[in-house]
Amino acid sequence: MTDLEFLDRAEQLLLAVERSCDRINDETDADVDNQRSGGMVTLVFANRSQIIINLQKPLHEVWMAARSGGYHYRFDGQAWQDSKGAGEFFACLSREASAQAGQALVFAP
Repeated sequence: MTDLEFLDRAEQLLLAVERSCDRINDETDADVDNQRSGGMVTLVFANRSQIIINLQKPLHEVWMAARSGGYHYRFDGQAWQDSKGAGEFFACLSREASAQAGQALVFAP
């Protein structure tokens, strides 16, 4: 993957996270605040816990930090997969956000 391909795919991922937050806030009472700063999105939940998603451009990875730990994702041609086998990005984000929000939340590409 070239640097430009990575940036394009990673930007699509960050936009999907932001759109999912908007949809979640419209459809539920979860109140997930999302703040974007360049290649980083911070999700803040009502209990003040956070999930931070940021781009690691030199490595062509997307990193996610949640209460349960840190995850590194690489695009495998189909989806963003965790480099240590924890699964697909949006499934993992949904699981981690649900745990931190205390209710089921679904993030999607």
